[in-house]
Amino acid sequence: MRSCKMLYLAPSLGGSSVSQEEKAEHAQEIREFYASNPDEFIWVEPGAGPPAPRISAGRLARAAWKVVKIPAPTVQTNPKVGSQGATLVGMDTWVWATGETPTSVKATATAGSTSVTVTAGSSGLQLSAPDGKASCTGFGIAWHSGMPEGSSPCTISFNRSSAHLGGATPLTIKVAYSASYSGSDGSSGTLPAITTTSTVNLPVAEVQTLTTNGKNPRQN
Repeated sequence: MRSCKMLYLAPSLGGSSVSQEEKAEHAQEIREFYASNPDEFIWVEPGAGPPAPRISAGRLARAAWKVVKIPAPTVQTNPKVGSQGATLVGMDTWVWATGETPTSVKATATAGSTSVTVTAGSSGLQLSAPDGKASCTGFGIAWHSGMPEGSSPCTISFNRSSAHLGGATPLTIKVAYSASYSGSDGSSGTLPAITTTSTVNLPVAEVQTLTTNGKNPRQN
C-alpha cells in the first residue's frame, strides 16, 4: 500500500510586536488552511508532537482499487459441431460467462483509523470478432436441451467461415467494471473504470461442410 506523506507544522506565533488578538487571528487562519488540506497538512499546536499519519478515504480507496486483480472473462459457446467444436455460419452462437467471471467485485481497506469499501459492477459481456455481429445484454445464459431459438440475451452471428483466418476466428470478450467507494468518514465517490479482456479462438464452419447426422446442430 502506498504511504501518504504529510507535512506537520507547528508555527511559532511569538514576538513582542504581535498582539494577542493578531496571534489568535493568525492561528485561526492557519487552522482553517490546514483543515481544508487534510491530505497534505495537519495543524499541530505549538509544543505538541506530530499525530499519527492520516490518509483520506478517497486516497485509500484509489490505492486499494489499483491493486485489485479481477480475473479475465471466461465463456462457453453453443453450438459446438464436429471434432473441433465449431459454430456455424449464419446461426446465432450463444455465449455465456462461466463461474470464473465475476459480475461484481467488493474490496475493503484500512489504514489507521480510516477504512473504505470499494464496490464495482458490470453490465455484462462485450463481444467482437472478425466477420461477426454481436448482440449481448448481461452475461448470457447457458444453453441446455429444449431451450427455444432466440431466447439467449447474448449471441454472435458469423457471415463467413474461419477458413481464411487459419481455421479459427478470434472472439474477443471484454467486461467493463465501474467502481465507487464509501469511507468510514462518511465520504464517497467514484473510481476509474477497469476493463478485463480475453480472447477465444472459435472455429466457424459452413453448415454444408459438416455432417450433423440429422440432429439439431446445437445437440451435436
